Amino acid sequence: MSHGQWPAGLGPILCVVGARPNFMKMAPILRAFAQSQPAIPALLVHTGQHYDRDMNDKLFEDLQLPQPDINLGVGSGSHAVQTAEVMRRFEPVVDEYHPAGVIVVGDVNSTLACTLVAVKKGIPVAHVEAGLRSYDRAMPEEINRVLTDQVADRLYTTERSAAENLAREGVHAERIRFVGNVMIDSLRFNLRFARTPADTLAASDSDPALLADPNGYGVVTLHRPSNVDHAETLADLLGVLREISSRLPLIFALHPRTRSNIERFGLNHLLESPRIAVLPPQGYLEMLGLMGGARMVLTDSGGLQEETTALGVPCLTLRENTERPITISEGTNTLVGRDVSAIRSQAEAILAGQGKQGRVPELWDGAAAERIATDLLAWLAPTRTE
Repeated sequence: MSHGQWPAGLGPILCVVGARPNFMKMAPILRAFAQSQPAIPALLVHTGQHYDRDMNDKLFEDLQLPQPDINLGVGSGSHAVQTAEVMRRFEPVVDEYHPAGVIVVGDVNSTLACTLVAVKKGIPVAHVEAGLRSYDRAMPEEINRVLTDQVADRLYTTERSAAENLAREGVHAERIRFVGNVMIDSLRFNLRFARTPADTLAASDSDPALLADPNGYGVVTLHRPSNVDHAETLADLLGVLREISSRLPLIFALHPRTRSNIERFGLNHLLESPRIAVLPPQGYLEMLGLMGGARMVLTDSGGLQEETTALGVPCLTLRENTERPITISEGTNTLVGRDVSAIRSQAEAILAGQGKQGRVPELWDGAAAERIATDLLAWLAPTRTE
């Protein structure tokens, strides 16, 4: 980038985060903005959609994210209530700071809410991680993705198939920029700081001897309503996980929603095994260390599908679809849904050394945020002094 100053009279960029996955995506963007020449002035706006104070503070510390400049403190609520409350509280921020643009990431309610406020006020909006589609309208995140992409001005994509999805929806190519994956920027930057699995288990009062199994260990996360809100489905999934644990010890980072439903449905006995270490939700650096050393990961998380592909670790995704198809076509991910026999057979294949090797996708090189900063500077501040 050329040297100079951010144009006088041009406001800052409002960078919006709302929930845990957003933090991992925004951290490298803020670093790239600060290192840009000229530096891109930015204000970090936390909507408060994710409001667990302990986890929130730890994530900011782990990711070396600055504390938010503005916290809207929205908290929980139904999708309608939460989206409306973010809009109501974000509008005065836009009015006060007259931003040059708003940058939103991912697919949470805050992403759509802040986009709607900005575009209706004529403020340019950039959407990072645009164009991903599961084609499952039962997922609230899918609605957020589709609507955000329709009205945002700049769409930054993580994989080439995203542009094809957007073209089918009538989005013009000049709005789209293929830049790579900022989640992988965070992963590459933070790998050196990852906690060791032994330290993570010890900190949660689990037996680190579990890591000495000759087969290694697996990592499990489970939180999607379609998997954990129905007693029969959850019982089936926990049952096959218990089966797998007889061959491969499992470290299960248990989401509060999942824990609550296990207790409500009386399924605790399915996790009572010395071969299953049940941990509370883990910090980013703890999860990086656990995944990096794992024989396999079983999850319904979108982010973990990408991270395991970048780490070269086989992943079994317990969902019927994925908005990240490149993790299947090029990466280490296999979609197994809630089919117990498929989960069992694919886990056996991995243990037999037949797991997907995969490769790191195009532009997942740790420099996506720098490409975003370069493009955004040329787009929003083309009159900067040379």
